[in-house]
Amino acid sequence: MKKNGSKRIIHPKQKKQVKPGQEHNMVPEPVFDNGFIERGSQLKGKVALISGGDSGIGKATAVAFTKQGCDVAITYLPGEKTDALQTQAYVEEHYGKRCLLLPGDVAKENTCVKMVERVVKHFGRLDILVNNAGTHYPKDSIAEISSRQLVKTFELNVFSMFYMVKAALPYLKAGASIINTASVTAYRGSAHLLDYSATKGAVVSFTRSLAASLVEKKIRVNAVAPGPVWTPLIASSMKPEQIKTFGSDSPMKRPGQPVEIAGCYLFLASEAASFITGQVLHPNGGEIING
Repeated sequence: MKKNGSKRIIHPKQKKQVKPGQEHNMVPEPVFDNGFIERGSQLKGKVALISGGDSGIGKATAVAFTKQGCDVAITYLPGEKTDALQTQAYVEEHYGKRCLLLPGDVAKENTCVKMVERVVKHFGRLDILVNNAGTHYPKDSIAEISSRQLVKTFELNVFSMFYMVKAALPYLKAGASIINTASVTAYRGSAHLLDYSATKGAVVSFTRSLAASLVEKKIRVNAVAPGPVWTPLIASSMKPEQIKTFGSDSPMKRPGQPVEIAGCYLFLASEAASFITGQVLHPNGGEIING
């Protein structure tokens, strides 16, 4: 690897992308499936709704779930249809499971309600909800964060989780699982992602509080707080020099691949995690987390 100061250059120059980015335009493309997760029946007969399931961590999670017998529904922004179609085709052709595509903006409550209703109508049930959709707008100073940006970041990263859970709750039965995507930045902060870090701190608190609220219904609520992961959001939102060395400052000196994160979601969705609720898993390349 070439050196760039104290950081290693890991990624080649990327094509310029509009947020949230498209996976098929990345070099190299993120790894969403490999032998880490074998085929099985841990989620046989279940149905999962995954927001932001067209690419990145959401896509890898959808694939992992289907490898374990689960049918999936994935939400995506209309502009990301190519990635969504590729995910659907991969799931259906490789693992023979159904994949329902749900275009729309989950930052809008009415959209979330309609999506949940479509899932239940299509599959007849809903067992797992993965709140994964998210965004960030890197800025060098709080003075650069407009009120519009602040609202947009919270609407997608936090409000959408409230909307999805409210819409899904009438259909979730005992044994159901809700999994939220937090971030390592919720614990250590980020000088360039102030509003994003704040939303992810809110996700951690939301997860713990919702777990306490639903424990008597026997619905488990947990979260995953990834460290740096190679996803379209990185390629479409960071400066070229940041992309080149992205993840090189982690203890493992590289970013994670989506497939390396998906196992956490699979574990939390399965009966193997039947005594776990209100917790956060930390696939972050070795960073020690307190809190």
